[in-house]
Amino acid sequence: MILALSLGLNYVVWRWFESVNWNVWWIAVPLILAETYSLVDAFLFGITMWRIKERGEPPPPDPDATVDVFVTTYNEPVDLVMTTARAARDIRFPHRTWILDDGARPEMAAAAAEAGVGYITRDASWANMPRHAKAGNLNNALMNTEGEFLLILDADQIPEPEILDRVLGCFRDPAVAVVQTPQFFTNVTAADPLGSQAPLFYGPIQKGKDGWNAAFFCGSNAVLRREALMQLGLAGYVEQVERSVTQVLRTADTLLARAGREARDQGPEVHAALERVRTAVGLARTEMRSRRSSLSEVTYRFRQRVDEASRSLVEADVAALTRDLEELGELEAAGPHARPPLPLLDETALSRLSDREMSPLTALASVRTLVDAVDVSRSDEAQPIMPMATLSVTEDMATAMRLHGMGWKSVYHHENLAHGLAPEDLGTMLQQRLRWAQGTLQVMLKENPLVQKGLSAGQRLMYFATMWSYLSGFFALAYLAAPVFFLCFDVRPVVSYGPEFLVRLIPYLVVNQLLFLVIGYGKRTWRGAQYSLALFPLWIRAAWTACANVWFRRPLGFVVTPKTRQERARPPWRLVWPQLTAMALLALAAVVGTVRYLLGAAGFDLLSLGVNLVWVVFDLVILSVVITAATYTGPEDEKTRPDDVKA
Repeated sequence: MILALSLGLNYVVWRWFESVNWNVWWIAVPLILAETYSLVDAFLFGITMWRIKERGEPPPPDPDATVDVFVTTYNEPVDLVMTTARAARDIRFPHRTWILDDGARPEMAAAAAEAGVGYITRDASWANMPRHAKAGNLNNALMNTEGEFLLILDADQIPEPEILDRVLGCFRDPAVAVVQTPQFFTNVTAADPLGSQAPLFYGPIQKGKDGWNAAFFCGSNAVLRREALMQLGLAGYVEQVERSVTQVLRTADTLLARAGREARDQGPEVHAALERVRTAVGLARTEMRSRRSSLSEVTYRFRQRVDEASRSLVEADVAALTRDLEELGELEAAGPHARPPLPLLDETALSRLSDREMSPLTALASVRTLVDAVDVSRSDEAQPIMPMATLSVTEDMATAMRLHGMGWKSVYHHENLAHGLAPEDLGTMLQQRLRWAQGTLQVMLKENPLVQKGLSAGQRLMYFATMWSYLSGFFALAYLAAPVFFLCFDVRPVVSYGPEFLVRLIPYLVVNQLLFLVIGYGKRTWRGAQYSLALFPLWIRAAWTACANVWFRRPLGFVVTPKTRQERARPPWRLVWPQLTAMALLALAAVVGTVRYLLGAAGFDLLSLGVNLVWVVFDLVILSVVITAATYTGPEDEKTRPDDVKA
């Protein structure tokens, strides 16, 4: 690692100071930025591997532990969900199994009852409220169950009977909040044309993150401690309320100025009451800044002061009304048909009249807005406590990062204890990867780990490394475009491709590849390396849509990944047209550059031609995976599949 990073640093520094062709900066700068990005990526990978952790045999579980097993579903086939649910029901360690049906399907409820497993769906309180997709489904279930630990399974992830026996022992450490196991797929062939198995991530990378106490929850095949989640939910609730209170107090002057305009034609009593509300706002601001009082105390006193202002206004109105009633009573008592005196308002009636909904003061729209904004009931959500993070379309990474920020630990247990179904067609795979990338980038934009409180330096880098990897699409464009411009138009982003360039680049590339071979020894990591570059249009789209969502509130939507093959009459070439276009341009550039050199029309020498042709061939080999993926028709027949995949 040290050698690879040293050679990389030597090459990139030389490139920045000695070999950038500033005359064609429009391609030279993107290329050197791409190379710098790759070096940072290699650095983050090296840091991850530096503390790779082998945990060995887990301790035995606490026999008294209570567990709820959640099988999450939305619109997956009932038979598929029930296969997982029955396997979950048959896990050996004592537990309760629940199907969390976000589709509220009667046929699913009936199947669950027949199988003897619990069934949970959302109640009426979620109507017309944000649903938060899978995170909302889990949050709803958390409030309807009681187990100390939660095993979370996707609808297609069939658990082994011993899964809890192998994992629960890790929770003997009371600081452990989550234990993640690999996601292993049985419908993936040895060639893995869609790159689903991810042996590098569910192996060295998660083990490396585990060494930094940063192995994170991946959405399924994980056990979580309820206490940690509820603590996280309560902390999030307090933080959200505090943020809303701080925001409304910050804008209170504007709201009260509007209230003053609304009360322009009313009497001096209303204006005096408004001044008392302004005083209440000022005192609340001071208390919030000093942090000497709890948030509940601040909001309680603020409401009390506003209520007192309302009461003073009501008292003035009631006093005038009482005088009128007394005068009326005196007149009627003196008449020929005297009646009993009219009853006067007592303290109970006065308190009722001073209620916020009836007060003349809070009838002013702006004051009502000010008071309602500090409502701690969080009326904008179906439930005030949301333990699972809801800030992105993927709840897993954000939840784990927040748990780590609160001081909880995580464990990566490297043992296949559940087996599921990977996408079997290109469209489904792209849909799944897009959601992963969008969710990860949403977290980076909303809660950048580099500035999050509570995280160690290593944890910050581990989370940032995953987020950083999804920015590769922009830099892939430079790697694809540079050889095309050189071969076709003699545009040189590098001053020279001569010996001085090669003597720095080649050792860096060779040692870097050796590093990956050592770390990934015995694992099929090539397919993952191909997709990291070949899906460049998808990564760009994910970054663009995530930014639009976070900065401009444009919806992303949430699409559940289909668990069955989406049949097509012909290969879906339209899904990979940018890659096919890039391949055509690269192949054309190779021909044009070679012909120009042979005809003596090129301004470059044989060595420069050779470097760029090798570059083109490498890009074509990487991108060729999309052709394999587009023509893929699903897993091989069971009889012809390799024994290791059958197992």
